[in-house]
Amino acid sequence: MVTLRDIAEQVGVSVSAVSLVLNDRAKGRIRADVAVRIRAVAAEMGYVPNLLARGLKTRQSLTIGLLTDGAASIPFAGQMVAGAQLAAAEQDYLLMLIDTVGHPEVEGPATRALLQRNIEALIIAAEFHRDVELPLVPNSLPIVVLDGRPKDPLAGADWVVPDEAGGGQAATERLLAAGHRRIAFCNVSDSIFVARELRRAGYEKALRSYGVEVDPGLIVEAADVTAEAGREPALELLRRPDRPTAVFCFSDRIAMGFYQVADQLGLDVPGDLSVVGFDNQQFVAESLLPSLTTIQLPHRAMGEWAAEQAIARSRGDTDPDPAHRLMPCPVVERSSVAPPAPGTG
Repeated sequence: MVTLRDIAEQVGVSVSAVSLVLNDRAKGRIRADVAVRIRAVAAEMGYVPNLLARGLKTRQSLTIGLLTDGAASIPFAGQMVAGAQLAAAEQDYLLMLIDTVGHPEVEGPATRALLQRNIEALIIAAEFHRDVELPLVPNSLPIVVLDGRPKDPLAGADWVVPDEAGGGQAATERLLAAGHRRIAFCNVSDSIFVARELRRAGYEKALRSYGVEVDPGLIVEAADVTAEAGREPALELLRRPDRPTAVFCFSDRIAMGFYQVADQLGLDVPGDLSVVGFDNQQFVAESLLPSLTTIQLPHRAMGEWAAEQAIARSRGDTDPDPAHRLMPCPVVERSSVAPPAPGTG
């Protein structure tokens, strides 16, 4: 590592002169031409500040910890980490990441490892929108929950989640605007998914806003968020003589199951059945034929907000009350929605 002494020897000045220049404290103390030379040599030699040493002096590590239970290893959810990293870097902060990859027994040691690095705030990133149990940390350490809410509403942590209800409403309104009125909703049965109630609420709100009565018979559930799990409810709906002309699916992978069953039954997407998914998992949505119209989970935007909020908290630049944010979930238009066939509605 290049040191201040290395630079001083190259320029022919004292170490203190180099320190003053590189810490922006040279005005009126070091000649301008010498300061220019010092900066040029430092850049040429690839000098970078020793952040550990600086942290010991300033009591600032300029480091935010990010603890996740698997989000970093999921391609589309990993955008949360990318957003947080970029937002932190823009303010010269380092994001230190530990992914427990779904092993809860690792969470305690991982949290302690981050605390030992003198992090200034902690981001807890969930694999999907759910209630999150916060780790035991000093009360003075700011916590931001990313893609989840604190299980204890009095925990005092900030949090950011997708506007799931708004996304469900936007998905259903896209189908309504195309002329569909018999619109099914394939939800997921597992109550661990906080989004299941919110997306259904958005679906029902959209129907009512168009004057369409909610038909419980058009609401089915898949056991999981996979294509395989989506096939059973798809068969249930699409074999009916009064089958729906459109379906809004809880996830893109469930939507894939509906594509498979539609093909099995000789139904065309979107000619006979329009489909809207949720998540915008590009490797799924763009691979389907026709490509899937879906709802964007705003992972990158949520990651950016979480990092910015954590840094602001660490600096004391925010209101003391806990903050939360519902991040909009827009429609991503592709090719799986068309008007209903004449006479089907």
